[in-house]
Amino acid sequence: MPGENKKLLFLTLVRIKSLDERGIYTDLLRKFQEEGFDITIVSPIERRHLENNSVKVVDGVKFINVKTLNIQKANIIEKGLATILIEYQFLNMLKRHTKNIKFDIILYTTPPITIVKPIKYIKKRDNAISYLLLKDIFPQNAVDLDLLSENSLLYNFFKRKERCLYKISNYIGCMSNANRRYLLTHNKYLKKECVEVNPNSISPKKLLNKYSNRKELNKKYSIPFSALIFLYGGNLGLPQGIDFFIQTLEKNKENKNMFFLIIGSGTESILIKKFIEKNQIKNSLYLPALSKNEYDLIIESCDVGLIFLNKKFTIPNFPSRMLSYLENKMPIIAATDTSTDLGEVIENSNAGISLISGDIDSMQFALNQYITNKKLLTIHGENGHKLLMNSYLVNLTFQLINNKL
Repeated sequence: MPGENKKLLFLTLVRIKSLDERGIYTDLLRKFQEEGFDITIVSPIERRHLENNSVKVVDGVKFINVKTLNIQKANIIEKGLATILIEYQFLNMLKRHTKNIKFDIILYTTPPITIVKPIKYIKKRDNAISYLLLKDIFPQNAVDLDLLSENSLLYNFFKRKERCLYKISNYIGCMSNANRRYLLTHNKYLKKECVEVNPNSISPKKLLNKYSNRKELNKKYSIPFSALIFLYGGNLGLPQGIDFFIQTLEKNKENKNMFFLIIGSGTESILIKKFIEKNQIKNSLYLPALSKNEYDLIIESCDVGLIFLNKKFTIPNFPSRMLSYLENKMPIIAATDTSTDLGEVIENSNAGISLISGDIDSMQFALNQYITNKKLLTIHGENGHKLLMNSYLVNLTFQLINNKL
């Protein structure tokens, strides 16, 4: 029908309840809605939430919530089984609840790679364009972390699924140049013109007064007013190289000029919590995952953002937590593997300091740079914000995808 809105289907592992939430996916979907798209979101309800399948419409967006096993922050056996089953669960709900919708585009993310069947079904049924936002290269990341063997049946199963997902995607958006190069180098069958850089992006909030809540933050968590606050926020799992972060805490436990604030959850978070408690480290505090609003209030008053990546990675990761740091004008210290171009992006923009994970001397140098040179905090923070505004706004991601239509 003339003037009818375009229809977008979004498949994700992230549980989304409303587009009012802030995040790389909700910000993008909100932009699509603002541009006149009708949106349907399919996402899991993991069994830990004790809820059943549900379908509802919130502010014009259709939410199809699919009951699954625990996928994220779960043990490897349940995670693997959940990853295998999810495409059948998604497909079943799509068949039941989208009969009267003809989608123009299917947008989906990795993880997981095992959602080929629902994409194939909708693509064939509606003649829709399929666009993959590549946020994770699996199963190679599991091999890097010694969670899977390249000789195992499970690895070969997931490798076939990965190939199917890539081949069924009309377009693939990668998080960085290194990400794109890796994908094309290791998947020769992909067409270069169908693989592009489409980075993590957000709609930034207005930052009126960066340190407006600093006094309350220091008082609430007994943080010395003279100490710089180094924030490590987000997922805390094997990919984050927690062992080197703990080494950093140990090395600086007597330094009263530094305070390490750790906020998040994940399979390795208990190691950090126990380490701080056992060693009675006074200049470090662990807080479990907070709501986005609570986290936003805290991050506004922190000084430096920390990123850690496991040094074993051969795939180029590009963590989305960087965007929150840039948004809040925080310099970044990134301890990374040798495969990612994250450090290169940060240093070329003069927005922080990069080093190889495990190099404790370089980490000490980076920390002390900000302790001894407070002007550097402002310079790197401002440059980081410029980097965000020039390269990581949601408008860019929207345009790249919308152009395919």
